[in-house]
Amino acid sequence: MADPNERNLEKYSVQRFPAVADSTAADYNRCTTWVQAVSHGFHQQRRDDEYLAKTLKAYQTDQRELTGVYVNGGVPDHSLAADVPVATYATMRKALNVGFGRQLESNLVTAVTVRGTHRRNGILRGMITADLEAAKDDGLAMAALTASEGSIYGRFGFGVATFERSIKVDTGPRFRLRGVPEGTVEVADPSELLTVAPQVFERVQRLSPGSIDRQEYYRLVASGSIGHDGKPDTSVRCALHYDLSGTLDGYVSYRFKGWDHKPYTMEIVDLVAATNAGYLDLWRFLGSIDLIDEVTWAEAPVDDPLVWALEDPRCIDASEIRDMLWLRILDTAAALQARSFPVAGKLVLEVTDSLGLAGGTWVLESDGGAAAVVNNASGATPDLSMDVADLASIYLGAVSPVTLTAAGRIREMTPGAALKAQQFFTVERSAHCLTHF
Repeated sequence: MADPNERNLEKYSVQRFPAVADSTAADYNRCTTWVQAVSHGFHQQRRDDEYLAKTLKAYQTDQRELTGVYVNGGVPDHSLAADVPVATYATMRKALNVGFGRQLESNLVTAVTVRGTHRRNGILRGMITADLEAAKDDGLAMAALTASEGSIYGRFGFGVATFERSIKVDTGPRFRLRGVPEGTVEVADPSELLTVAPQVFERVQRLSPGSIDRQEYYRLVASGSIGHDGKPDTSVRCALHYDLSGTLDGYVSYRFKGWDHKPYTMEIVDLVAATNAGYLDLWRFLGSIDLIDEVTWAEAPVDDPLVWALEDPRCIDASEIRDMLWLRILDTAAALQARSFPVAGKLVLEVTDSLGLAGGTWVLESDGGAAAVVNNASGATPDLSMDVADLASIYLGAVSPVTLTAAGRIREMTPGAALKAQQFFTVERSAHCLTHF
């Protein structure tokens, strides 16, 4: 990876290394120090040895590449040592569902921090641009991240691609779902999720536009094998859903928030269902738990079938919608060719990119099914002109091109082209990502 800022070539050095879980390995201490720096950057507590061991084992399973930016030479007396990175960055590669079951290997960016005393030195820009360039050189067409701050990543070409919200569901007498159960729900030992959670999620991954293949950490958290402090979370419970044939197709893990919390509340840790019936049946189960007045979920979909299944939708108290998955197109032609477009026709798209990775003009032709042909159309008059971040936002239907045209972010040169693009970029169901990283 290139130095984060050529102007500060003598001040900083960059080290990139794989996560290792073997405590006897030469790089283990470097990895643990890196994890501690990430915790510091996100205002979390200092991690103990148990947490570090479990985290690095999960990171190694995911084949995470860790990057640290270090001060060259000495540091002031009593300050953090020079082997503690002043900035961190990590990547791993996972599949992204880009609609109609198609999967696109993507570069996932995570653990981005810059110590406050070293900002305004170009470190963040250097880490991101060097990594995106390297990912494109490796043949990847897409990068992705989930942002803790919404104002940072647009300037690097990332666009919001999915949304989520938090919900509180009143499970008192008003909680009644239409229809009847189409399967059975059984309580299980949470440790079962270590095996079955990845199996169920694999089905969901194939069915859900915007879904990212999960990292190792998710099955550990869902099963209660690890909590936020690195120790087992013994408060976690779970239930499994079986369809009418007896096939396991969904699960929910949850925890009680305690008798001192009013109203008495169950908090969803993870809810994954590969069928519509399984999703609603798991909610029926949650709504039937004795002594519980409310169920909360921090990662609920915006376009939620539960709202329409409830006889009284006002049982749901929802937070404001917030961004979740951000995408960054690295190769426009390859990203477009990876998709299936549900309508036949042709669009000429002009894409601008301040980082010079994915800009140009392309003609997109679709047969309304399996085949999409993308050709360079340099010099042609575009139907639509947009920034690469806006293309990322319409790529999975998160926002309509008509809306972005009205907002002044997309320029429509051919009347009706924005509506045509809206039809082009439709996916089979609302995009939603259940995986933070």
